[in-house]
Amino acid sequence: MDIDFSQYEPFKPVVYAVKCPKCGTLDYPAPMICKNCGERRDPSGAIFSAWEKVPLDGKCKLLGWTKLYALPEGIEKKYLLFGVVEFENGLRAIGRLLVEEPKTGMELVSTAGLVREIPGEDVAGFIFDIAG
Repeated sequence: MDIDFSQYEPFKPVVYAVKCPKCGTLDYPAPMICKNCGERRDPSGAIFSAWEKVPLDGKCKLLGWTKLYALPEGIEKKYLLFGVVEFENGLRAIGRLLVEEPKTGMELVSTAGLVREIPGEDVAGFIFDIAG
């Protein structure tokens, strides 16, 4: 018996910002109260109106970066690079940097990807790389 798996899409991690339903302010990570208007966020959506999820990826600018040498057991690399970026919408985030020679101010592209595998749980996060 042949099973057709074509209807299932492969796992594609996504990192979301949230949009306040009252004033439209974007935030990442999601706050419990909007910093602009004070609207409350209810993660269940049962009491207060649900906040819209907005995928956070695309063009960004590197604000700062570091090399991390003290890595957890099981990672075979000498170090990992991490960067702080600012997206075109003004939001900032931290994530894995795939650039060998990073320079503050350089233009990057952000995607979401698998950044760590914990037994029983895959962890998605930001991955920053040179556009192209």
